[in-house]
Amino acid sequence: MPNFTLRRPTHLTRAHKVSAAVVATASCAAALAFTAAPSDAETTAGHASAAVKPVSANGLPLTAKDRADDGKKGQQLASSVTDGLKVTAVEKQGHTAKQAANRSAERKVIASPKSAAPKAAPKAAPKRYANNLDGWIRESLDIMKDKRIPGSYEGLHRNIMRESSGNPNAVNDWDINAINGVPSKGLLQVIQPTFDTYHVSGTPKKLTDPVANITAAANYAAHRYGSIDNVNSAY
Repeated sequence: MPNFTLRRPTHLTRAHKVSAAVVATASCAAALAFTAAPSDAETTAGHASAAVKPVSANGLPLTAKDRADDGKKGQQLASSVTDGLKVTAVEKQGHTAKQAANRSAERKVIASPKSAAPKAAPKAAPKRYANNLDGWIRESLDIMKDKRIPGSYEGLHRNIMRESSGNPNAVNDWDINAINGVPSKGLLQVIQPTFDTYHVSGTPKKLTDPVANITAAANYAAHRYGSIDNVNSAY
């Protein structure tokens, strides 16, 4: 087998030299870039460290005194805000209470009934009397009292029983008055001319009406005898 010996070429062309230089330069640049460039973790840590470092208004790092002053200012600000909220809450409560009081007063004014006009005294119901001799006498006595005609229950009752026995339609057709054409009629046997003269206002204008007959006869007896109580016979 032949013995070959490799020899380094001693002469390189210009082009070969330029290519080699370019390759060497690129390799060096890559190596430098790889060495100088920090890792992503280091970059992130550096940024984070720079971001959290507090600085003062002039861009310098804060001292312990600056941090203490800032803490006091923060506490004062928080206290001021809290006090302001308390005052606002108290004022709001006061305003709400005042509005509620006003509404309550308004409701009282609205609900308060108007003073009613004084009611007129109710009229007394008319007195009722029995439709019999007792009732007729009692009604006649009330009218006589109002007209100031004297007489009593006993005096009226006594004369009525003697003259008509309590019959309001009794008629005397035999005495002188009857002969003259003006017979005596009613409970107290009154003739028409006497009744017309002594009739009492407020009673019926009918000779045989029980109440009208009694009060007219009592009025006549008061003028002639002083009272029906003084009559004990024909009058």
